[in-house]
This record gives sequence, C-alpha cells and structure tokens, in this order.
Amino acid sequence: MANKAYKFRLYPTKEQEQLLLKTFGCVRFVYNKMLAERKEIHEQFKDDKGLLKQQKLPTPAKYKKEFEWLKEVDSLALANAQLNLQKAYTNFFAGRAKFPKFKSRKAKPSYTTNRVNGNIQLLESQIKLPKLGLVRLKRHREIPAHHVIKSCTLSRSATGKYHISILTEYENKPIEKEITEIIGLDFAMDGLYVESEQGEIANYPRFYRQAQQQLAKEQRILSHRTKGSSRYEKQRIKVARLHEHV
Repeated sequence: MANKAYKFRLYPTKEQEQLLLKTFGCVRFVYNKMLAERKEIHEQFKDDKGLLKQQKLPTPAKYKKEFEWLKEVDSLALANAQLNLQKAYTNFFAGRAKFPKFKSRKAKPSYTTNRVNGNIQLLESQIKLPKLGLVRLKRHREIPAHHVIKSCTLSRSATGKYHISILTEYENKPIEKEITEIIGLDFAMDGLYVESEQGEIANYPRFYRQAQQQLAKEQRILSHRTKGSSRYEKQRIKVARLHEHV
C-alpha cells in the first residue's frame, strides 16, 4: 500500500471560519496543556523510572470535563493533537528531534481529522467534514477512484487562505514498460542538461530563482517598514503571498 496527499483551496462560510479558528485554538490549547503536564510528571518522577512509567498521561477526554468548550470542536482533531505530541516524544527519545516545544499562536494553525464511518465525503465542489458539514472547495484535480481517503489536514495561511490536504491510501502496482530507446543526459550548469543525440539543452525557465529574488526584494522593503503600521501590514501580506508562491 502507498499514500498520496492532494491539496485543495477551501472557501468556508463565516460560521465555518469561526469554527475553524476555534478548532485551531483548541488543538493548540490541548497540545500545550498535555505537554505542560507531561513535563511536570517527568520532573516529579525523573529519578524513579519505575514510578514514572506508572503515571497516567493526560488525554483530551480529561480536559473536556474541565473545559466544556472543547466539546464544541471535532474530537478527532483533539485526539490527533495527543498523537502528535506522543510522536514528538518518540522522536526525541530516539534522538531524531529536539525536546517538544509549546505551540505558538504565531505558528501556522492547522489540525488533522480522520475518516471514520463515512464522516468525510468528497463531492464535486464540496467536502463533508466533522462538525463543519459541507465546505466549498476548489477541486482543480481529480482523486483516482481507487484512492481511499484516510485523513484530512486543514490549515490557514498567513494571507488568510484556507487549504485542505487529503491523505489517501491506494494499492501501488508497478507498471512495466518496454524500453525501446536510450539517450544520455549530461549535466550542464547553464541549461540543466545536454541531450546526447542532438546536443540540445533543456533551456528551462528559471521561475523559482526569479521568485526567490523577488521575495528577497520584498523582504528588504518589509524590514524598513514600522511594525504595526498599515504600510507594514500591507507589505507583510505581500511577502506572505510570495512565500506561498515560492
């Protein structure tokens, strides 16, 4: 089995946008709350590994009893916050990452929900999601029929745009192709490659490099703006849009 993700632009209503923002905040709150409690438990029992292993770790269900407003958002989003924290700890103890950090409000907001009992359904120009219901999306590409939706990650960019990344699973069958002709490609600094038969150069357009140069220019302009001013905010959005493009 293999996985592939498809990203689409979302167009939520005002009510759906409010719920999205609330869910982003709740996910960040639960993640930070669990991390703080786990750090306290570790500090308290770090000298006795036996007792440390016996301690019950905090869960989103525990917080729902104390904070009623957590029940208003997708429970699977909160469950994934717990899984993400556990993964961060696993990577830390395996030496693959640094110790988990608290989620900042300034970070890109996002949350993940899972497909369970048909709670996620992709339609022609809409997608059905837990708590949100039908949300309009720009379906600029098709997802093959044999791809099964496993989860969805919703996010908000610095420019206020909403996107959804749909993770699918499918059976990967290698396609055998008959080789009829072989050509050589030599690397060339000025043209990516030189083809062996006719000596042709790729001559590709340098869109990425041009976009990087434009981004650097706009970032320099932003650095001279007064933070908090209307001109700064206007330039910040311009830089954020270029970041999305690059």
